[in-house]
Amino acid sequence: MSRYDFAAQRLFVDAPLSSGARVALSREQANYLLNVLRLGAGDSVIVFNGLDGEWRAVLADTGRKAASLDVAQTLRAQETGPDLDYLFAPLKHARLDYMVQKAIEMGAARLRPVLTRRTQAQRVNLERMRANVIEAAEQCGVLAIAGIEEPRPLEKVLAEWPQGRLLIFCDEDAEIADPVAAMRARATAGSPVAVLIGPEGGFDPSERALLMSMEQTLAISLGPRILRADTAAVAALALVQAALGDSQGQAD
Repeated sequence: MSRYDFAAQRLFVDAPLSSGARVALSREQANYLLNVLRLGAGDSVIVFNGLDGEWRAVLADTGRKAASLDVAQTLRAQETGPDLDYLFAPLKHARLDYMVQKAIEMGAARLRPVLTRRTQAQRVNLERMRANVIEAAEQCGVLAIAGIEEPRPLEKVLAEWPQGRLLIFCDEDAEIADPVAAMRARATAGSPVAVLIGPEGGFDPSERALLMSMEQTLAISLGPRILRADTAAVAALALVQAALGDSQGQAD
């Protein structure tokens, strides 16, 4: 049987959660529950805040434009997933939305936009990114809300790279035939790790040389096909989770 009740409405709330607590919903949330889903007083909703686990709550004090929730019972304790950073060259609009959502589904703990020499989208809407993070977490049973960092130049990020975090660099020229074995040879399950996906058109030769000069870097290939950046994100994160993350050892 599934661990999650996918039939129930699941909602992120920016408030502390505990038994007996009352949570005021935002106007947008109230409108969605009351006017879109047609829920009423006494109906059940699952809530989480990224800190206090997951709880069952019931609608109370409903009005035309406002509502609150009474928190009833805990369903799941707060979980901490793999210490996984996802670094990426920003994409434009819908493709960035898709990539952010998929990164959350695949267990990324932090989203770190990096500006490369071939990055096409120099501006990143962080509020839109956070909205996509929350939406993906609500829909997929994720308890934690991934952190989002301001965009930074790739060279500055690499200059400050911590010694203990493996940097998985997805490189179409890498000659490693078995990326899962290569990752397990460099790190143990649960170790701090990061995945870096470059821009459309790939990294500049100087950026690639810098990456290859770092002892924390592991270059892997995602196979013989040329993947779009958003597709490469899903493929790379799936490999990392299979080798080092919380997908390791799970049955199909």
